[in-house]
Amino acid sequence: MKRKTVDRHTQIANDLLFYVYTHIETDIDLEELSRAHGVSLFHLHRIFKAVFGRNLYETIQSIRLQKAANLLLTNRHSTISEVAAQCGYSAQASFIRAFKGRFAMTPGAWRGGGYLAYSEAIVSQSECTRHSEASFKHLQPVVVKREAMSAYYIRHQGYGPSIHSAWQKLQTWIYTNHIEHYRSIALFHDNPAITQLHECQYVACIVTEEAMSQRLGHLPRFMIAAGVYARFDIEGGSGDLLKFIRWVYHEWLPQSRYETSTKPAYALYERNHHLDEGEDFRLSFYLPILY
Repeated sequence: MKRKTVDRHTQIANDLLFYVYTHIETDIDLEELSRAHGVSLFHLHRIFKAVFGRNLYETIQSIRLQKAANLLLTNRHSTISEVAAQCGYSAQASFIRAFKGRFAMTPGAWRGGGYLAYSEAIVSQSECTRHSEASFKHLQPVVVKREAMSAYYIRHQGYGPSIHSAWQKLQTWIYTNHIEHYRSIALFHDNPAITQLHECQYVACIVTEEAMSQRLGHLPRFMIAAGVYARFDIEGGSGDLLKFIRWVYHEWLPQSRYETSTKPAYALYERNHHLDEGEDFRLSFYLPILY
């Protein structure tokens, strides 16, 4: 397959996945999306499967349930039916059935504390996080309003040491295109504290003003959403970030009386431990909030 075709298919698949994540509350019309991309619905499914190795329908349901599992914890004043609607389910009964099939418990049991053991089993898969002694109880965020940002990106499935390869590829692209001034951002489509680590969608991004006026190389682009965020400035070792994410979603957010949305959180790196020598990071973590 020619590079031009590969690039186009990669862009279509990435645009499609980004659309699903950012419109998860809607009834996603795949026929309309296939027409918008100039391909048949059959080929849309084939392209997505070729790029990501996953069935498109199953992926959409998985994302709906992951988002719902997160909102059940963070949006305590929303009913189960309201959370279901936020994640694209029109009937509560079908949502409960699908949720139980995915998490082996009802949404009510999950919200009532069942998520704790589920999350512990996931986080314990990360050896460096198991050994982390970091504490975040002293952290106080700053509430900020952020503008939208256009970013080049490489999408990576899985949360763990393999993320390093995505950043290496992105850095190679930066050097090839002679980009000198940029910001490194990690976008978390999924909450890795409650999503199986091998299933997490992690996105390595760069934002650079000097490259926005022209199309560079073959990397896809998307918009990082504007909005109101709680900004946490943190630093630590490689095992501390997952522990922090668990703390911010499971402790700080429920106690803060803020709620979150289906928009992804992101981290703006000052020191990127996936690229810089050593294993320490320094970053600002932006968590979307509502009140």
